[in-house]
Amino acid sequence: MRWKTSYAKPSSEWDARTMDERPDLDLTADERLIEGGVVSPEDREFDVALRPRSLDEFVGQERVKEQLALLIEGARARGETVDHLLFSGPPGLGKTTLAQIVAHEMGAGFQPTSGPALDRPSDLAAILTNLGEGDVLFVDEIHRMPRPVEEVLYPALEDFNLDVMLGKGPTARSIRLELPRFTLVAATTRPGRITLPLRERFGFSPRLDYYASDELATIALRSAGILGVHTDQDGADEIARRSRGTPRIANRLLRRVRDFAEVRHQGVISGDIARAGLQLFEVDELGLDRLDHAVLATLIQKFGGGPVGLSTLAASVGEETDTIEDVVEPYLLQLGFLQRTPRGRVATPRATQHLGITAPGTLPL
Repeated sequence: MRWKTSYAKPSSEWDARTMDERPDLDLTADERLIEGGVVSPEDREFDVALRPRSLDEFVGQERVKEQLALLIEGARARGETVDHLLFSGPPGLGKTTLAQIVAHEMGAGFQPTSGPALDRPSDLAAILTNLGEGDVLFVDEIHRMPRPVEEVLYPALEDFNLDVMLGKGPTARSIRLELPRFTLVAATTRPGRITLPLRERFGFSPRLDYYASDELATIALRSAGILGVHTDQDGADEIARRSRGTPRIANRLLRRVRDFAEVRHQGVISGDIARAGLQLFEVDELGLDRLDHAVLATLIQKFGGGPVGLSTLAASVGEETDTIEDVVEPYLLQLGFLQRTPRGRVATPRATQHLGITAPGTLPL
């Protein structure tokens, strides 16, 4: 392939005081262990090293893997490029990795970019005209691509042509450039925001689902082998249980537990050491961290369990509404700890039981 270009304390011990009472509590999403914003160069290098390079090495998503294998084998047999692909699903499930695998399996070049990086049609035109025959163009977060750029993409996807406007005003004229045949592989966490004309130009649009605990344990053991750290099955299972169904989080927790094991123990990750390390890094037994706990505790103790509006909840914990809605809420909804209602967010009895706290004026469960 050619390349171009918190642990929250146990629920009974959780300190649910407000932000004003906890000046030491920094809840910025960029520094979260569970879902990251800013990724350190070291972590980025490890992410690349831990990524599988073929469908055989890729763990999980068995149905999608089988479908992709058929598409790739058929395209190779016909001497054609693979149809344009749209991968959707939550962050960290392997959309970028699968895009790289498609390029690797096809023996093609791989050109990555992202929707927000394509500000103007000329940005996309520059990338398209530099593609080689059969190359894979990967566009991450394609739902954030500006509409004028998207419209330039339509003829490129259908006819492999690029329309370029020369000049302005009455003297302006359009010329059509022929592009090499390429495969667009796009990824999105918000498929509902992709316009229908763009969606219909993809030949295959699989959705990636959260991973089972045994699949995450397999991924943790594979990554531990690459990192050269001995991990037993109990340690891998403990990391998997707290990884929120997401391989990226499993690898991130593994690296932090490895640091804990190497500094304070003999470098071997057992179940007990994994539990102690994750407790130190404030990731509880269900994978909730400080921000998750702060949102639930604020909702229960300050607002009586809700309903409360998203903007009010975000302001109460000192976070942006997008962070609460896109990063925090999906997993809490999956666990059944939170409900979205027309009147606002509501904490469920399961959340109250997990945190071991009750709303003011109510009896303990």
